[in-house]
Amino acid sequence: MSNKNALITGITGQDGAYLSQLLLSKGYGVYGILARRSSDTLWRLRELGIADQVTLLDGDLTDLSSLIRAMQTSKADEVYNLGAQSFVGSSWQQPLLTAQVDGVGALNVLEAVRIVNPQARFYQASTSEMFGLIQAEMQDETTPFYPRSPYGVAKLMAHWATVNYRESFGLHASSGILFNHESPLRGIEFVTRKVTDAVARIKLGLQKELRLGNIDAKRDWGFAGDYVEAMWLMTQQERGGDYVVATGQTTTVRDMCKIAFGHVGLDMDAHLVIDEKFFRPAEVDVLLGNPAKAKAALGWAPKTSLQQLITMMVDADLRRLGAR
Repeated sequence: MSNKNALITGITGQDGAYLSQLLLSKGYGVYGILARRSSDTLWRLRELGIADQVTLLDGDLTDLSSLIRAMQTSKADEVYNLGAQSFVGSSWQQPLLTAQVDGVGALNVLEAVRIVNPQARFYQASTSEMFGLIQAEMQDETTPFYPRSPYGVAKLMAHWATVNYRESFGLHASSGILFNHESPLRGIEFVTRKVTDAVARIKLGLQKELRLGNIDAKRDWGFAGDYVEAMWLMTQQERGGDYVVATGQTTTVRDMCKIAFGHVGLDMDAHLVIDEKFFRPAEVDVLLGNPAKAKAALGWAPKTSLQQLITMMVDADLRRLGAR
């Protein structure tokens, strides 16, 4: 068992919760930075039964002084920057906030690591949205970036800052270019959870329809619980590096919906409504990751199929709604 300490920004998010669970199972002391902006931020940690096993520190990605204090208090050996304004759709409405939190915020964390403990190992949550208007049929670590949203642009700044600090200051800094990863802990604003929650509500008679935008967009979807293992493996390598984390399979939103409706015996066409207000100003039509490097260098591979993932999410939403 480890006697290391880890500091996680975004600890109350989907990935932060699953990563905390993983690190606790390995004997880490887990510290998380909590930006107190919403009323109930701890529900994911409670759902995994670990809310009382992590130490929460007040802080914010836009406040370097709080990040320095968090580094000093946690005595972190590993730092995982998962905090972000992570909803692509909102980034067009809040582009400056997204740039400050997702772009400059990552730079603040890197600075805090460099100032307090440059020996700490750093992980940056990069994203497949940086590929945007895809320049290759399958995207890997060498594929050129072409972000199509303020979110993708801000994340690209953070990604290159991570590379720059690795090369300029010798930090053990890694970027995980994660493709879409979902779970029962996903926020309701993301399309997979929007679908599984609506399917559960329709099945229980609580609503009648599901309204979506472009259901022909294709995504490479995996399970967040599998993907956080790849994050940890990156910080265990001899040197920092950049890795695509994906399943290598792509599915349309339409087919993902079919899985969800089919799981509860409902006819998708009877309930699904296409609504133009959910179309993005600039759409990313296809994302498909090539995880060959992660498999070869980290020994990582996804364990959960899309069918298993979506049925797991529908069942979780049925339980939640039934309990109410």
